[in-house]
Amino acid sequence: MGEALLNVKGIYASAGDKTILHDINLDVPAGETHVLMGPNGAGKSTLGKTIMGSPEYKVTQGTITFNGDDITKLSPDKRSRAGLFISFQAPVEVPGVPLASFLRSIAAQHKELNLRGKRYKNRIAEIMDQLDMDEKYLTRELNVGFSGGEKKKIEMMQLLLLQPKLAILDETDSGLDVDALNVVSHAIQEYKKVCNGALLIITHNTRLIEHLDVDRTHVMVRGHIMAEGDGSLIDNINKNGFEQFGLPDYAKKEDAEEAAAQAKAGAADDEQPAQKGMFAGQGGAQGQTFDADSALKNAEAALDAAGLKSKGGTK
Repeated sequence: MGEALLNVKGIYASAGDKTILHDINLDVPAGETHVLMGPNGAGKSTLGKTIMGSPEYKVTQGTITFNGDDITKLSPDKRSRAGLFISFQAPVEVPGVPLASFLRSIAAQHKELNLRGKRYKNRIAEIMDQLDMDEKYLTRELNVGFSGGEKKKIEMMQLLLLQPKLAILDETDSGLDVDALNVVSHAIQEYKKVCNGALLIITHNTRLIEHLDVDRTHVMVRGHIMAEGDGSLIDNINKNGFEQFGLPDYAKKEDAEEAAAQAKAGAADDEQPAQKGMFAGQGGAQGQTFDADSALKNAEAALDAAGLKSKGGTK
């Protein structure tokens, strides 16, 4: 592996009071294709947006370095001009903004591309031909009324126009039929051929990956990278799923604490009718008290297994 173009080091990120990313470390060298896989809700899209500087998420620890510069606190537009790009899983609709105006605007922000006048028009025509798109799309409002496949084509259009140093593709294959998937795959291959850009492909299935040569695979579970390997790790996942990687330690502790809290709450509920039964001289109280004791024992066992129990009781 060469020197990293993108270096994510010890990143913790949160949305509101909830921490979603836990101690993320990830390197992507220039020109390489990396895949980030994991079950739904693992935090994959959160990582992509955090790298791109989305205001939805706050980095509380760690650094993000791109092309040798610390970009942890940079705004998304500055990260874009530095050579980062993200293709969104669900591109937003922007009423009132024609696609042609949007593309011309983003091209103008990247002066290094030198896309003006006839050069710009020729490049747009070339890209639309590669994506099998009619020029009528240019007059339509950005993503308004577009199908899922059409929206993904617009994302690929931006990718080919901007030619970033690194592109993050977030579930780009989601919702695509076979024909649209082939078009998107062709666009990604063209991007690699034209500028040898690096890719970080976020997905939980392998439809798009099948068309690419993968250098490195990263597996995320509950906001933490649990495994890394070469492209063969993808075959392993197809055969054995994500459960083989288990849970990060922090998640085990969270689950144990939640189970313990639920067990104690259930035990307290069971004790109330048991006490009423004893005072009233009714039978069956002993059995109800036994259920409460069992619940407490199960709670303590869960905490003990997670390493959270102290000699004086639970922490």
